[in-house]
Amino acid sequence: MISQPEFSLPPDHTQLPESDGTFVKNFQEHPQSILLTDALEPVLQTLHPDGQYCIGQDCGIYWRVPTPPEPPERGAEAPDWFYVPEVPPTLDNQVRRSYVLWQEHIPPLVVLEFASGDGSEERDRTPRRGKFWIYERVIRPAYYGIYEVRKASVEVYELVTGRYRRVRPDARGHFAIEPLGVELGIWAGRYLDMELPWLRWWDQAGNPLPTGQERAQGAEQRAEQAEFEARQERTAREQAEVEVHRERTAREQAELRAALLEERLRRLGLDPGELPRDAPE
Repeated sequence: MISQPEFSLPPDHTQLPESDGTFVKNFQEHPQSILLTDALEPVLQTLHPDGQYCIGQDCGIYWRVPTPPEPPERGAEAPDWFYVPEVPPTLDNQVRRSYVLWQEHIPPLVVLEFASGDGSEERDRTPRRGKFWIYERVIRPAYYGIYEVRKASVEVYELVTGRYRRVRPDARGHFAIEPLGVELGIWAGRYLDMELPWLRWWDQAGNPLPTGQERAQGAEQRAEQAEFEARQERTAREQAEVEVHRERTAREQAELRAALLEERLRRLGLDPGELPRDAPE
């Protein structure tokens, strides 16, 4: 008989299992989590200049201590992606093994589940067992999203007076996450060599938040554009200088011709100042 580990009362994140030993559902899950985290980082750094926030990917959120012989991990849900504001990224100078509600006290702001089946598990409202019930009644993230890559769709629920209310999408099919000042929606595109309908963050104007690679590419393109514009400006300035030089040369040549003509007239005994300026019609 396998003995259960002994816990202090209550156990903390160092005493609780960090994995339930299950496989990741599919090869898209980790790239999808990376896409969400990578694109949102600049927003979070602006919102939290002190760095007090954490993001979990397939990490356990412990909401109860199971009664033996239940294994400890039965007291946790492991969202595919979640964000918690106003908490340190590490705990007691250690990498977080899990997120323990009775230790942290602050619920996640956003929890996202990537459904690999028909989504029934993510919508299960069975008391004390169903994911939806646990998120709504105990963990209580302000926003709960269910993403189904097979349907290229996402459902978003907002916690209102203690119960989840399904959020209506806007005209673009996006869902506003107001505390972050961003939207959540589906983006059909290529990411890490996979062409899929990805779950992605958008700004309030409907533009996808760029990934780090896209930000670097954008910065490079802006630098190239600035260099191109500088070259154009330099070329235009040089052309203007050439034109000024051409006009000065033409003026000097005209003045020289006029002076030569006057000298020739004087040699002929004519006063250039007494000659008529305009030829008779």
